[in-house]
This record gives sequence, C-alpha cells and structure tokens, in this order.
Amino acid sequence: MSLPDSPTVVLVHGAFADASTFARIIPGLTARGLDVVAPAVPNRSLIGDSAYIASVVRQIPGPVVLVGHSYGGAVITIAGVENNVRALVYLAGYALEEGESLGELQGGFPDSDLSGALVYTPFPVEGSTTPGTDVSVRTDAFPAIFAADVDPHLASVLAVSQRPLAAQAFGEKAPVAAWKTKPSWGLVAAADHTINPEVERFGYQRAGMTFVEVDSSHLVMLAHPERVIELIEEAVRATSA
Repeated sequence: MSLPDSPTVVLVHGAFADASTFARIIPGLTARGLDVVAPAVPNRSLIGDSAYIASVVRQIPGPVVLVGHSYGGAVITIAGVENNVRALVYLAGYALEEGESLGELQGGFPDSDLSGALVYTPFPVEGSTTPGTDVSVRTDAFPAIFAADVDPHLASVLAVSQRPLAAQAFGEKAPVAAWKTKPSWGLVAAADHTINPEVERFGYQRAGMTFVEVDSSHLVMLAHPERVIELIEEAVRATSA
C-alpha cells in the first residue's frame, strides 16, 4: 500500500549502462504503490545530462525521490536542487562537492580496476569539426569489473549493449551540491571494481548522509535488488508526509 503523499521515484542510470539496469527493482517499487520513472540519460556531459534530468523532474506533478547509480549520482547532485525533489539516494555513486569534478573526486584515491579497461572512441559532434571522445569498457573485462555477482549471461549482454559516457563529463565541475539542502541516503558497493568503494564512502561521509554497505559488485541493483529497494523505501518513508 502506498504512503500518503507518496513521491515518484526517478531512477537515474550511470555510465556504461542504461535504465534496464533497474529492471529488478522497478517491479518491487511499483508493488509498494510507488510511481517510477527511469529516463535514458544522454551521457554526453555532466552539465547537459543534469539539465535533462532536471527537466524530467520538473514535469512530474508532486514530490520526487531522485535515485542515482554511479555517474548518475553526480547527475542527481546537480539535478536534485529542483524544488519538488524531496530526497536523494546514491547507489555506488559519486556525491560531488560544489565546484568538484568526477576526475577530481576520483583522483584523491587509488584507481579501481576500471582504469585499465577503458576504451576511447571518437564520435562526431554536430556543428563541430572536432570529434568528441566516447569512453566505454572492454567487453571482455566488463563482467568481472562491473557485474561480478550478476548472472553471467546477463553480464555478457550488458557488456555489448553499453551506453558510453563522453569524456567531457569527467572534467566538468558540479555547480551545486543538492545534498547540502536535501536529505540523502547512500549505498556503498563494498566489492566494487568500477568505483573504488573509498570514493563512495568519502562522498557520503562528507555529505553527512545515512548510508549502508553491501558486499556487492558495481551493479548492486541487479545483484542485490531487495537491499536497494529497502534503502529507497527508507528514503520515501522518512520524507513522506
């Protein structure tokens, strides 16, 4: 049964993935009476992606709980300042400080296994003669780095259906940090080989948010869906009228 004044849960995916990575938690959330939206993030630039998600949030009538996985955490850090955002939930995500980039936050900690498995590919930029650079993960390395505890057949599908992230996104600085004004929750994927778990812990602790740790790969929503649903539900209940 839904709570009075229940928010819409907006699920923001990260780099090298798409909204299908939320497939195991969406049924659980809707079964609890929650409305869910899982938009496709362009993955072109941090500022542009955040503006796009903010536009999605603004068009939702009523309150929103904004959930970001991985790079999606950086996106909700910016988009989360929208007036109808009631709470933020970070899943193995980046909780950036105002004026900080992904590269700067990661640079303070040892590299994860991801750094040695990245592939850089040029792509055409409309209106420019200079191509952009897409960043993806080597398909042979993807399952172990990204989805070690996910069904191997599914991991192999995810490896060849990646949504790359434009390299530009790594250097852009967050103009705001929504966690400074919005209640926030976090989940550390303690067995993460994509983002160093210390990066996740540091960001959450700096923000003063409530967080839990799960012995999981980066794709915690697929590996441990019930733990993710519980955390989102906690944020919903704590911030519902």
